[in-house]
Amino acid sequence: MTKPVPQLNRKKKIQFNILIRMMLSLIIAYAVNNTIIFLVMRAGNKMALNWLLNIFPYFITPFFMVVFIITFLALTRRIVKDLITLERGLEIITEGDLNYRVSVHRQDELGRVAFNINRMTERLQQQIVKERETEKSKMEMITGISHDLRTPLTSIIGYIELLRTESFQDKEEYSRFVQNTYNKAIHLKKLLDDLFEHTQLSTVDSRLNIRNIDLFQLLDQLLFEFEPIAQESGITIVKDLGNAPVVIPIDSDKIARAIDNLLMNALKYSLKPGMIGIRMRTDGDQLTIEIENKGIPLTPDQEKRLFDRFYKVDHSRSSEGIQAGTGLGLSIARNIAELHRGTLTLNHAQDVFIFRLNLPFGDGC
Repeated sequence: MTKPVPQLNRKKKIQFNILIRMMLSLIIAYAVNNTIIFLVMRAGNKMALNWLLNIFPYFITPFFMVVFIITFLALTRRIVKDLITLERGLEIITEGDLNYRVSVHRQDELGRVAFNINRMTERLQQQIVKERETEKSKMEMITGISHDLRTPLTSIIGYIELLRTESFQDKEEYSRFVQNTYNKAIHLKKLLDDLFEHTQLSTVDSRLNIRNIDLFQLLDQLLFEFEPIAQESGITIVKDLGNAPVVIPIDSDKIARAIDNLLMNALKYSLKPGMIGIRMRTDGDQLTIEIENKGIPLTPDQEKRLFDRFYKVDHSRSSEGIQAGTGLGLSIARNIAELHRGTLTLNHAQDVFIFRLNLPFGDGC
């Protein structure tokens, strides 16, 4: 923050410059005026021009004023020119040309006005770009949600229509139709749950239900439920959790959701057959959970956008048989980590992916 005294000095600078030019104009006008008086008096006395000597005093003051004004305008023409440049610049900017920058380079108030105008224009331009990106993101979000919800819903309607018209050959096919309908309905519910969870986490007044939880037991239970799903996809789970309780104040439901999202993400994009490694360790006042898998390398742009909401990498990387999600899983996991004052990061080197969830042992709310 600028201190009050320098601000006062800075405000006086342009006034001081104008005062200096005014004093110079007075000195120049005084010198020119006295020179003209001397020359006229000398010429009038020498040539006995009494009429000139009689009328000349009436012109002394107007002449002095004319010389002063001309001199003052000449000495302040740079300031006037910069003021005109500022006025034209503001006019161009107000007409909508946000790429224009005012070219006034001074060390006084006019220079700072030009600098602030350019800075204001740049920030306004950035705000407009940000709003456009937000609007584009909203449209992509609506399109993505519509597509993600339509796909399972269309399948459900199709299977129900087959069941309604009894278009099945035997009881086995009937059971398959019912099971497929149920699977699609569960998938649809998960998509809606993701959207609801994301909305809840995005609200300013989002609250956590903090309790002291044994994270070792929570993680062991999650992996117990996850292993059969992984085995069906040809994935082996390798655990390194230690063997002692790790009590930490967290919202167990939300942390379980974050870890489940990370595990499902690793399952979707792991090379098959493959391995998913889960490690947990404590370091001082921080607990770290790492989930590692091997998959197709990401481009720098994909890695940069991986945690963006509704962002999904190329479908060619998705595993067959695993239904696509909303693209909210990693975004939700990061939001949950940040609500606990922790972090969720990705360490990506060639085909190795390590998601690192860091949680503090202090109060997470």
